[in-house]
Amino acid sequence: MPDPTGTPAGTPPSQGEVYDAYKGNWVDRYAPAWSRPYLRLSRADRPIGTWLLLLPCWWGVALAAAGDPAGAGWRDLWIAVACAAGAFLMRGAGCTWNDITDREFDAAVARTRSRPIPSGQVSAKQAAVWMALQALIAFCLLLTFNGAAIALGVLSLLPVAVYPFAKRFTWWPQVFLGLAFNWGALLAWTAHGGSLGWPAVILYLAGIAWTLFYDTIYAHQDKEDDALIGVKSTARLFAQNTKPWLRAFLMISVALMAIAVIVALVDTANVLAMVLALAGVWGFGWHMAWQLRRLDIDAPDLCLTLFRSNRDTGLIPALFLAIAALV
Repeated sequence: MPDPTGTPAGTPPSQGEVYDAYKGNWVDRYAPAWSRPYLRLSRADRPIGTWLLLLPCWWGVALAAAGDPAGAGWRDLWIAVACAAGAFLMRGAGCTWNDITDREFDAAVARTRSRPIPSGQVSAKQAAVWMALQALIAFCLLLTFNGAAIALGVLSLLPVAVYPFAKRFTWWPQVFLGLAFNWGALLAWTAHGGSLGWPAVILYLAGIAWTLFYDTIYAHQDKEDDALIGVKSTARLFAQNTKPWLRAFLMISVALMAIAVIVALVDTANVLAMVLALAGVWGFGWHMAWQLRRLDIDAPDLCLTLFRSNRDTGLIPALFLAIAALV
């Protein structure tokens, strides 16, 4: 399928640019030429994935602070900043790992064959070194948290390692992505209070349902190529029944997030904080409903646009939870 400029899908862009990257992104425009293949491996030219990894972290620390009688403190600001840097690094390491394991699949898919490894910009060995460097820096940030959060951070490597292989053995690889991408809700909650709590676990499950929602939309871009090479996804599984399934994920995600808020704040007797937090949950659900109304699963460009809009979906509860933590 041609892109809006008329270029056939999968035609390698000039100067090593990745086909589905943001046009005019900072990597292609400003980064030194030697660094561009590595930054493209990390998806620095496509920041939506960093946002989707970061936002559950912000939910977790904000909800923990809102439910804490002592409220938010400067330590929570550091947790939020460290999670932002860590999300960028670990998303980069995870994407690099994904590209190493998927290099043969990527070479066969129109949208991904321009990525650095299948297009020959870097070797798999160079990519592995880059992955390790990103993970090491992220680990240094993790060491600034308490012991329980450090343990959770190390444990998060398990779903990250498994996810690239999930599409080979299950029709539900989006579940494995959700397990990895929402781990920050558990980690950031624990970084605030020193131990894991039920609100964080429920919030984590809400995030997994949200991931099933947005990544099914994303997977509809590749369903034809995926069918040809035997890659499984919820987009292929649901096919024309996608909208009812997405509606179910929407309702599950909103219900679980609301329960997490109620369980976390019910003992604080702060009615204003509760109302603000639940207003964020309502906005979260409203934005997903807006996506669902617009969705056309046979329009790849629209699917990509709606997928990217989930940055705003996740920012809504993050903002309201942060305000709730301050009142």
